[in-house]
Amino acid sequence: MSAQIFSIANQKGGTGKTTLSMNFAAGLAQRGKVLLIDADPQGSAGQWSSLASDDKPFPVSVISIGGNLAREAKRFASDYDYVVIDCPPTLETGVMQMAMQVSDKVLIPVLPSPVDLWASIRIIEAIEQVKIQNRGLQPYIVVNQLEPRSALSKAMKEALHEFDIPALGEGIRRRAAYRNAAVDGVSVFCMGKRGEAAADEINNIIEELL
Repeated sequence: MSAQIFSIANQKGGTGKTTLSMNFAAGLAQRGKVLLIDADPQGSAGQWSSLASDDKPFPVSVISIGGNLAREAKRFASDYDYVVIDCPPTLETGVMQMAMQVSDKVLIPVLPSPVDLWASIRIIEAIEQVKIQNRGLQPYIVVNQLEPRSALSKAMKEALHEFDIPALGEGIRRRAAYRNAAVDGVSVFCMGKRGEAAADEINNIIEELL
């Protein structure tokens, strides 16, 4: 059986793509065999996993691909239950589009302000283009870095409604656990009590998608 493939994508930098990719992949690893493809030239996912200790390795295989991403992702799909692709923060190279061509779902992390959402609008056009070939592609917005105890602003809710892409019911709060996980080369699932609330968020996102 072929893997379910998820792309984590936004042409705007600083939206938390790699943080979502790594923790999302680690959450999926509790459900099956997972490969994470680091398609970002900055190599942040690879650097993150390299910080893991030998006695507590990162629970997901992380590789970078220099050749044809679409072809390679399809090739690996038969060996895994899930493939997660951490895309580069640009549409110019065509890598993000290639990732979405072979994906079942694309998650678009955005910061909780209308300005940041509107800055992501070009990816909507790219998704529409990709859907000509990959009709089954399902895009979802994931609101990231929500402040604890603060609801989405009315302006942000209205901006989300303007987009044709649904937002997941679960967002990701601004938590120290996510930053600490990156520093230690682990996921929030490895942090015990400190990572519990963050792990619950990621699990809720996975349940909503699966």
